[in-house]
Amino acid sequence: MTKFSDLALDPRVLQAIAEAGYEIPTPIQAQAIPHALQGRDVLGIAQTGTGKTASFTLPMITLLGQGRARARMPRSLVLAPTRELAAQVAENFDIYAKHTKLTKALLIGGVSFGEQDKLIDRGVDVLIATPGRLLDHFERGKLLLTGVQIMVVDEADRMLDMGFIPDIERIFQLTPFTRQTLFFSATMAPEIERITNTFLSNPAKIEVARQSTTSATIEQKLIQFQPTRKDRSFTEKRAVLRALIRAEGESCTNAIIFCNRKMDVDVVAKSLKSHGFNAAPIHGDLDQSQRMKTLDGFRDGSLHLLVASDVAARGLDIPAVSHVFNFDVPSHPEDYVHRIGRTGRAGRQGKAFTIAVPHDDKYLAAIESLVKQSIPKGELPEGLDLASEGSDRPRSDRGERGGERGGRGERGGRGDRDRRGRDRTPREDRAPQDEAPAVERRWPRPRNPAARTARAATTNVAATAVTTAVDGRREDRREDRSETRRDDERGSDRREGRRDDRPRRDDDRGSDRRESRDDRRDRYRDRDSGPPVVGMGDHVPDFILRSFKIAEPVAEEPEEDLATNGAEG
Repeated sequence: MTKFSDLALDPRVLQAIAEAGYEIPTPIQAQAIPHALQGRDVLGIAQTGTGKTASFTLPMITLLGQGRARARMPRSLVLAPTRELAAQVAENFDIYAKHTKLTKALLIGGVSFGEQDKLIDRGVDVLIATPGRLLDHFERGKLLLTGVQIMVVDEADRMLDMGFIPDIERIFQLTPFTRQTLFFSATMAPEIERITNTFLSNPAKIEVARQSTTSATIEQKLIQFQPTRKDRSFTEKRAVLRALIRAEGESCTNAIIFCNRKMDVDVVAKSLKSHGFNAAPIHGDLDQSQRMKTLDGFRDGSLHLLVASDVAARGLDIPAVSHVFNFDVPSHPEDYVHRIGRTGRAGRQGKAFTIAVPHDDKYLAAIESLVKQSIPKGELPEGLDLASEGSDRPRSDRGERGGERGGRGERGGRGDRDRRGRDRTPREDRAPQDEAPAVERRWPRPRNPAARTARAATTNVAATAVTTAVDGRREDRREDRSETRRDDERGSDRREGRRDDRPRRDDDRGSDRRESRDDRRDRYRDRDSGPPVVGMGDHVPDFILRSFKIAEPVAEEPEEDLATNGAEG
């Protein structure tokens, strides 16, 4: 059996390995390290959790033992797809290089450029970075890649998924052609082969396990259920998740819960905390300091449940994860391999549960096709009633809040009133109220067309008739012009001069409408149909009631008088 002492590593590296408690390398380490020490390019394919990070960290430290770093020109470069994975590589470097004088710098987003610039200016042997932040430093003129001797791309297929392939190609072009290149990943998509054929020179291909296989130490279960309603699918999935965690009991020492979307990560974490679970979210939109704090709490055991997006699915080395829950079935089948690979690491046993609804069938078929096996079916926890458990609040809280809001639950708050504030309680059930004083109802006297005042035909100004109502009667004011007759008189004149076959105009229809209104008012006069129609009454403005006198026309003076007066003047 091969041991680390048989791999021709630097004695200082072997001492650090022994202090870390390792003696026997994993298969990927045993095969990749000798080729890397010989200076060959390496293409390593192995399932997650098999120690790929040490496969390039250990030979890199040994090869960089001789030489000295120069300012702004790192001697080696490690590219990682996420900040967490880059930070994990930096931690491994600190463990294995603690007896050497090699320096490192970590270039990731969420950290100020100033501190990173200081490290680069002093010169570093190992530069660990994400592609985006690395190119930012290069474009600012703070970094040169012409001195890179060893270049490592970790989780290459994840780089493809995150859209980093154009950046990777550009970084390759900025590094020397004589560099040594190491590619490591759990899966190798066909698109990656083009890059390996272009930028790797006669690589040693190491495949210790079939591509996209899951570890035998992981017990997988598929929990499928039919939601009671389509719009309750997300709510009932949370109820199923809580029931599964409770059913595992003390065996679930800690767990990672994966969601497909960042917004779902926050919702699921908040739901778990509201039910008394020790949970926290982690995804790409959070501040880097908060992400590292959450990850550190999960590592040291102060955090029980880590609700994460796929930012935590690749390469994170947390050995003691007992369970993984796929709250959402991953849309990319490769992500399933990486997710469940967070448990069952380093020979430990682990469990992976996947919650699925009917519309996830196509994703499940793709996963089973990739891993070349079917996921064993599991049953819903006993006693789970989705109809009653499908809420984020405990039932006791739901009852109390519903009572406080007038029995209308979460949407309530208005009691027995509709949106306009009107009381919806039946009339016979309403509380008695003080009756309003009776109001005497008066209907206005109908208009009498026959009582209208005759108008003079010779004057240009119409006479105004003002009828003052007595005892609260309405006062009407009518104004007509002499050259035209109004209402019925005008309508009758037009009807007389009109042919019989001519269609009726608006005046005829207006006359019928007036008659129908009068008849209708007579019918309703003795009927109790509500409050009366109140006219202007005493509220008539004063200027309307004032009488005025029509001025007499002034006679013009004879022209001869005007001429006489003008001569005299």
